[in-house]
Amino acid sequence: MQLDLTALSAALAEPGQAGSFFAALDRALQQSVGHIYMTLLVVDGDEVVRVYSSDEANYPVSGRKPMGSTPWGAHVIKGKQPFLATNRAGLRWAFFDHALMESMGVGSAINIPVVHDGRCIGTINLNHAEHHYGQAHLDAVAPVAPLLIPAFLKLGAVKK
Repeated sequence: MQLDLTALSAALAEPGQAGSFFAALDRALQQSVGHIYMTLLVVDGDEVVRVYSSDEANYPVSGRKPMGSTPWGAHVIKGKQPFLATNRAGLRWAFFDHALMESMGVGSAINIPVVHDGRCIGTINLNHAEHHYGQAHLDAVAPVAPLLIPAFLKLGAVKK
């Protein structure tokens, strides 16, 4: 369950940023911890905006969700703490679109805040079958969050 941080760091130098890094991250996370789908969100006020999705049909890029004022937002965005849902009850607590997630076979989720200058500017979001993810998966994914800072800043994630 080890991620190759050297390869991911090298991907930041490739042309076509931020998309080329997002695709490399998607591949690396699929190989190391797995996912049914992955999204990357940037914080824009009280909303989050999708800047990457491995499932554009159900979760298109530029889609917005009002997550800032939810319990999940208090935990992840304001609290800057990772979120781990190991089962469907955890999804139902966190996400108003849990029915769509469950219809796709999702029953567990990992959300890692990307923190810059003391603020959560976005999140890494992985979704898989119920009971797939545990603390070890979350611990494996968390170290890649800082690698997203340049891309998220480039995409304008630092609105106050």
